[in-house]
Amino acid sequence: MQIRHHLLLTGAGALGTALPAAANAQTLNLNVAIPRLSVAEYHRPYVAIWIEKEGATPRTLSIWYDYDMKNGEGTKWLRDVRQWWRASGRSMQFPADGVTGATRTPGDQKIAFTAGRGPLGALTPGNYTLLVEAAREVGGRELLRLPFSWPPKPGATVKVQGASELGAVTLTFSK
Repeated sequence: MQIRHHLLLTGAGALGTALPAAANAQTLNLNVAIPRLSVAEYHRPYVAIWIEKEGATPRTLSIWYDYDMKNGEGTKWLRDVRQWWRASGRSMQFPADGVTGATRTPGDQKIAFTAGRGPLGALTPGNYTLLVEAAREVGGRELLRLPFSWPPKPGATVKVQGASELGAVTLTFSK
């Protein structure tokens, strides 16, 4: 399943300035592999995806959790996605429009973010890190970092391999 975020942000945010979205805007295509684990008690992981740039406020792009639990109880475990929670999660209100999504089943999960739109917004030139963190009840947690430069070269790819809660995570750029 491929999900595209198109919610327009108001204001520029600390990661960039508000620029009109060009018809040929860059797209960040992210593939997150959630491994199938053979464990006695399996729970789908909570996954946070965010972007950081030195000197700028981190920006959450997507958070997958049990958002439809009675009385918002799914938010109780968001703090277990520790690095994301410290970076930007604790200052958010949930569910977050355009960012919140359900937990995902094992397999390849695809998500795309278009520059100038949705939670990604506009990016200024520089060095960034896209982070993917997963935490699972009765399981472990894992954080992967994908560094990239903006603007990217079309077709550029960054790939990292998880060791436990995440499999291969691949970031590619296209127009």
